[in-house]
Amino acid sequence: MDDVWERTLDAVGPRLRQLRQRREVTLTDLAAETGISVSTLSRLEAGLRRPSLEQLLPLARAHGVTLDELVDAPPTGDPRINLRPVAAGNGAVVLPLTRRPGGIQAYKFVLPAGDDAARPELRTHEGHDWAYVLNGTLRLVLGEHDLLLRPGEAVEFDTRTPHWFGATSAGPVAFLSLIGRQGERAHVRATGGALEP
Repeated sequence: MDDVWERTLDAVGPRLRQLRQRREVTLTDLAAETGISVSTLSRLEAGLRRPSLEQLLPLARAHGVTLDELVDAPPTGDPRINLRPVAAGNGAVVLPLTRRPGGIQAYKFVLPAGDDAARPELRTHEGHDWAYVLNGTLRLVLGEHDLLLRPGEAVEFDTRTPHWFGATSAGPVAFLSLIGRQGERAHVRATGGALEP
């Protein structure tokens, strides 16, 4: 078992480099984001130093992954499914929350800080989308509307309407999204002041 842990710890450096490069972030940017010096980050990524828990926590937060995902920990015998995030380009991370075929699919999106001056490329597809902002500010361009959604706000729309999601330059955004086929919608009921799915 010690051999398994040694291999796991030895793989942390390359994993840290991969996560940073996938997000297209420099060591200097990551140092500013985590409070860990550039030289320490460089040594961690090169495998010349093993990270402490105090270093792993801000790194996991910055990369939008759990500690288990950050170190690629070996299975512990827990029967629950450990869903893995997927890099979606431009530093975005998508975490599928459902694994069943058909029906409404749930995802968690974490998008890096955006460029407010960039012109969004709107797209369309069959289906319905429902999004709920967890952290940050989500910019949604929906047809002729340009909306800023803050934590606790939600939106639902027909995805045949040209649309685009992104973060603002103020920082990253995390949101939940329920996506269904055309005609399949998420319904929210209000009862006793609380929302029920």
